[in-house]
Amino acid sequence: MFIEAHHLGHATGSGLVTRPLGSLQEIPGSNICATMLRNCISYGLTLLENTVRLLLDLEPESDPVWHYLNIQNQRICGLLEKCTLDHEARMENLHNELRERALSDARWRQIQEDMNESSDINNSPIGNTYPAVQSHPSDLTGEEVDGLRGRYIHRLTAVIIHYIPAFWKVALSVFSGKFAKSSQVPTDSNSNSSANKIEEKAGDGKYSSHSLDEVAAMICSTISLYGVKVTSIFHDLEESNVLQFYMSEAIEDISKACATLELKEAAPPIAVASIRTLQSEIIKIYILRLCSWMRASVEEVSKDVTWVIVSILERNKSPYAISFLPLTFRSVVASAMDQINSMLRSLRNEATKSEDMFMQLQEIQESVRLAFLNCFLDFAGSLERIGFELGQHRSDEEGSQLPNGYTHELENAPSGLRGGVIDPHQQLLIVLSNIGYCKNELSCELYDKYRHIWQHSRGKDEGNSDLEYLVNSFSALEAKVLEQYTFAKANLIRSAAMNYLLHSGIQWGAAPAVKGVRDAAVELLHTLVAVHAEVFAGAKPLLDKTLGILVEGLIDTFISIFHENEATDLSALDTNGFCQLMLELEYFETILNPYFTSDARDSLKSLQGLLLEKATESVTDAVDNPGHNRRPTRGSEDALADDKQQGTTVSPDELISLAQQYSSEFLQSELERTRINTACFAESFPLDSVPEPAKSAYSPFRNSMDSPSRNHRGTYNTGASSFSRHRH
Repeated sequence: MFIEAHHLGHATGSGLVTRPLGSLQEIPGSNICATMLRNCISYGLTLLENTVRLLLDLEPESDPVWHYLNIQNQRICGLLEKCTLDHEARMENLHNELRERALSDARWRQIQEDMNESSDINNSPIGNTYPAVQSHPSDLTGEEVDGLRGRYIHRLTAVIIHYIPAFWKVALSVFSGKFAKSSQVPTDSNSNSSANKIEEKAGDGKYSSHSLDEVAAMICSTISLYGVKVTSIFHDLEESNVLQFYMSEAIEDISKACATLELKEAAPPIAVASIRTLQSEIIKIYILRLCSWMRASVEEVSKDVTWVIVSILERNKSPYAISFLPLTFRSVVASAMDQINSMLRSLRNEATKSEDMFMQLQEIQESVRLAFLNCFLDFAGSLERIGFELGQHRSDEEGSQLPNGYTHELENAPSGLRGGVIDPHQQLLIVLSNIGYCKNELSCELYDKYRHIWQHSRGKDEGNSDLEYLVNSFSALEAKVLEQYTFAKANLIRSAAMNYLLHSGIQWGAAPAVKGVRDAAVELLHTLVAVHAEVFAGAKPLLDKTLGILVEGLIDTFISIFHENEATDLSALDTNGFCQLMLELEYFETILNPYFTSDARDSLKSLQGLLLEKATESVTDAVDNPGHNRRPTRGSEDALADDKQQGTTVSPDELISLAQQYSSEFLQSELERTRINTACFAESFPLDSVPEPAKSAYSPFRNSMDSPSRNHRGTYNTGASSFSRHRH
């Protein structure tokens, strides 16, 4: 039949219908039409034109053009279905292969286990080769399957690109009148009537009773079939492979199809709009998958907590001694956002052509913005959880702590960058550094880099409020974790303060003469020196704030200890004891001056007032009861001792004056003597510029002696709130 139709086509192509049609009339017309038109698909418009003329001659009332267009459309749909069948077959083969692979691996593992049990040698050569044969990671299956899915989308798109433009051009030729301009001159008089009808249709530019819009609807139906298949398979792509080339290449294929159909006379406008809508939907799905993957990946990487501090080059010379966690977080967010940014470029171009597309673009941009901000908040929550777990771990180990506040295990365990930090206090500092790095560097860096994705749809002020919200969130978290750290260090400082005031071998009611700053005072400073070194190395930007809190806590701790032991160890304070404490308090204030907050200075004045009040009471009691608290005196205290023996009271001004004499005599030399012990504090405050121990320095608490003693006790509690729990 093909040969006969083929010859007929060529005969009519020469302008002559020379063969009788009797043999063809014996075959049903529909079969003739279908077979002949199907054969025309591969031979171009010339054969199609001739075949249509022949079929119209056979059946003048038939519609061979529409029949041909239907056959062509069915062929395209059939090719799409064949792609689906081929894909399903490939998937089945892959699943069978994966099952065989899993069974083979299981058999191999069983053989190894049996051999290891029989030989009972853990380091045998076979045992050493076992890790090597596990060559298929758990995620390889997903990658292989997604690879097939990506190639399936590519083949579907190739059908659209290759066949739709040719199909539409034929339709345009048929319905525009360009299909059969050459007139045919029939020689057979019996065919005059048919020829006239053909010429009428050619003159009218119509070879079919159907319209071009119906062909456009037919193509749209085919595009819809393509869209259903692509959307379905795109949903099946695994989120874990969202950054692999499968999804991005699939979108590139769809974009190529859009570009191809947008060419002149390549597809009806309604079909172009349909495939553009499909492209937008696929991009939207992909972007939302990227957002979901980004948040899920942030949660996943936050579980992998390591305590190895990255090098200063890896953190771009940041003063924060961070772990790898913030850098991993940045890598995850940047990978997703870069891909999102590239996907949105094509949508921005389309948004200018359609109001609906513009609204859809704004919705996507808002989704991206919220996902970006939530990633930071999720990460902040993970850092808070890590800090809380460290705090719980520290609380659980408090019962096994040594006097210096460290456990036996931590004291003997190495703490280095290679093996990671293992001390919980230093781990808290790493958490603080991670928080500070996110607050001051990472949030600004990434927000400024990607804010253009959604900025044009929001005002500048709203964009700034987003960043401000992130910074405030990390600041609040920083305060929480810093409170945990200072709480832990406050326990050590309180223990050192107790040793300094109560366990240094001095009875404050019968103190020896002042000879300078005692070793106990230097030992107390060593606690703060250790904290300084720890914070300087681990979270330098928080050094001033941390030591400010701890210094304020130290003064409040002195006041708390004073009140707790006022009736026992500190029930009496003689002149030497008062001068000794005043000298050492001024020594502390001078060295720690950079970290003295206004509240700390107020607390110090309150403490000095309490000591002055206690010393005045003790001296008065000694005068009233001369048989008590008698001891040898020396130096500048002899005059006061003579006054006491003669029953003369000592005024607060005289005690202050005596304390100033000792300060003038010993303070500068003691600062020089202990310079090496406190060198870390001298970096930010030169010890040569020691404040002059002027009499005015004592005026705040000297004047307060005119009020009842309860006023001093009522004003001592001025420390930081984070230390309130340590004062009792």
